[in-house]
Order: sequence, then C-alpha cells, then structure tokens
Amino acid sequence: MTPPPFVISIQSQVVFGHVGNSAALFPMQAAGLEVAAIPTVIFSNTPDYPTLRGRALDPDLFADLLLGAQERGLPQRADYILTGYIGSVEVARKVADFVAGAKAANPRLIYLCDPVMGDAGPGLYVPEAIADVMRDRLLPLADIATPNPFELSWLTGHRVATLADLGAAREGLSLPERTQLIVTGCRLEDTAPGQIESVRLGPDGTSRHPTPHLPIALPGTGDLFAGLIVAGVARGLGLPAAIEMAQSLTSRALTHAQALGAGEVVLTEPEFRHTLLTLAPD
Repeated sequence: MTPPPFVISIQSQVVFGHVGNSAALFPMQAAGLEVAAIPTVIFSNTPDYPTLRGRALDPDLFADLLLGAQERGLPQRADYILTGYIGSVEVARKVADFVAGAKAANPRLIYLCDPVMGDAGPGLYVPEAIADVMRDRLLPLADIATPNPFELSWLTGHRVATLADLGAAREGLSLPERTQLIVTGCRLEDTAPGQIESVRLGPDGTSRHPTPHLPIALPGTGDLFAGLIVAGVARGLGLPAAIEMAQSLTSRALTHAQALGAGEVVLTEPEFRHTLLTLAPD
C-alpha cells in the first residue's frame, strides 16, 4: 500500500477551541493525511477570554521534541511542513533551523509558512524579534506562504490596496522565485462589493479567488485555511483549486460557528466533514 501524505505541523495548541494545530490537525487527518503535530505554545484557550493559562514551550523542551522527531526520521519521511504561530524568539530560531535542516535532508519536501504575526484590528501581536525571524529566515525557505494583508504590509513596508501593491510587496520579500504567495483576506480597491478574496502570486502567474465576505471574525480562521490548503494540495488539487476548497470550507466553519453562537471556528458541520472525507482515497 502507498503510505498517506505525511505532514509535520509546528504551531500553537489549545485545550479548548480551534486555533493553531487545534484547528489545522483535524481537517488534514480527515483528508487522510498523517500528521506529526509539534506545539510551540500550549494554552488553555485563546487570549479572547478573561483568563489564559499555559505558556510558550521552554526552548529546551521544544528542542527536545524536535530532536525526537529527527530521531524518528520524520524530516526524511515528510511530504510537507506547516508552520504557524510561534510564541518566543528562541523557539522561532529553532523552528527555522529545523525547517532548513529538513529541506536540506529532503529536497522534495514542500514547506508552507503561515507567518502568524498580526491583523488589521489588533495589529502586531508577536514581538518584533519573532516577526524578524519570520521575514529573514522562515519565509526565504517557503514553497507556499499565506500572509494576510496586514502581515504582508508589515513585513515589506508596502501599502497593500491594489493588485500592483501585492506584486510590489511580493518583490519586497526574500522569497525564492518558486514560492507561491497566497495573500488571504484581501479587500482591494477593485474587489467587488460584499466580497473578500485570496490572491495567489507565483512563478506561473496570478489568480484571484473572491468569496462572499462574512461579517464574522473568529480566532483560528487563518490556521484552518492553511491546514485546508495543505490537505487539498496533498490530495492532488492544483493550488487554485485548493484555495477555492479552503475558502469554501472555512466559510462553512465560520457560518456554522455563528449559528451555534460559538466564539471559535467549529469543525463539526456535516458538509465540512464530508468534503474532507471525499478527498481521501478509499
């Protein structure tokens, strides 16, 4: 039998709710992928609640987990690495070392960097030193990168209001020529009213992917989207089709959460689960 696609997913974990690996792990597994989840922080919940327990992983403990992954040969086995939220600059540097080593040991590996740093409302919510590691060390390794407009603008110093602005901002990043940049949650000057879009800029051209703009802002949306992109690509979808699928399923999760009155994305909507299961081969 052919083994399933294998993903190393390095990002946050929460006890309650769906952000980081707690959002991305399920859709990848439902699509039939094998996932090794490595936490960068372990929190009781997102910071949107009155109390927050837990902490960023101690750098030595995090390094020990990476060493264990290396001892099991996971970088050589992996088809994909996905990285997201990182809670300390020491851990960020260790993530960069691990990804660089994994790509050197396994040239076929595809790395998706989701530079989780901030958004238009809260602004930058990681220390600038972590954002610097994202810009200077992780993004130059990326095969796929999924910043939102705030993150792209902060990383490059470029205003993001038009398609030309996105192209200029891409040139301002130290991305390899091969990298597919997916800018999520765009409302450009010519975006149709009532729409929001993901814009893909890659070596093979640009594609725009509009979807209805839902007046719903919940933690974990970007983490879910990135996990869905990996699931789609790993199951043979072209990147434009994977973006369309990820947008559709993210919208379903948000709409379902709103109907339930939930403060987090919800992953139990029947069609959401069914679509992921149909991606997996029988």
